[in-house]
Amino acid sequence: MSDRERVLAEAGVSRETAERLDIYVAQLRRWQGVKNLVGPATLAEVWTRHVADALQLLALAPQARTWLDLGSGAGIPGAILAIAGADRPGFRVDLVESNARKCAFLTEVVRLTGAPAHVHNARIESVIGEHRDVEIVCARALAALDQLLAWTEPVLKSGTTGLFPKGREVEAELTEAARRWRFVYDLLPSQTDSAARIVRVTALDRVEP
Repeated sequence: MSDRERVLAEAGVSRETAERLDIYVAQLRRWQGVKNLVGPATLAEVWTRHVADALQLLALAPQARTWLDLGSGAGIPGAILAIAGADRPGFRVDLVESNARKCAFLTEVVRLTGAPAHVHNARIESVIGEHRDVEIVCARALAALDQLLAWTEPVLKSGTTGLFPKGREVEAELTEAARRWRFVYDLLPSQTDSAARIVRVTALDRVEP
């Protein structure tokens, strides 16, 4: 069984979703040569390193319909989540990316797949306040947890849940973040990397000086 077949089988996606994910992967390979969207070494394992890594977030918030993806880059996880959630009524992902070239890629993927997503070519600080009603905010490989909490404070304090995939340095990031923030979180195992974790933040406040 190929990586693609295994990932699609484990995720239990529909045939239509599988076709949309195929379009995403094809576009990622096409644009990679000129935009360098992902680490070149990871492209050969795109289904396990990127697609499956993004899809696992859906299982952590199966009822959520509104998502905000920060620093979307190559659309991981945001564009993949939008593709996978396209069959769910009311599902929507807002993709925030400051790099215009990466936004061009995201816009093309959304157009070709018909994914329920909106691309914002903007800095996080300029748009975060407009998305206080989203159910989930996520970011992958964007910044240390302390910085992510600073960016997402407006939405996390209004009831949004944060899902932040992290690598083997997660404990150090949690310790550093605790210097400035009081936050309620769960540390969840990653289904694609035994050394990685997903930090799920459900409440946030600043530590008093």
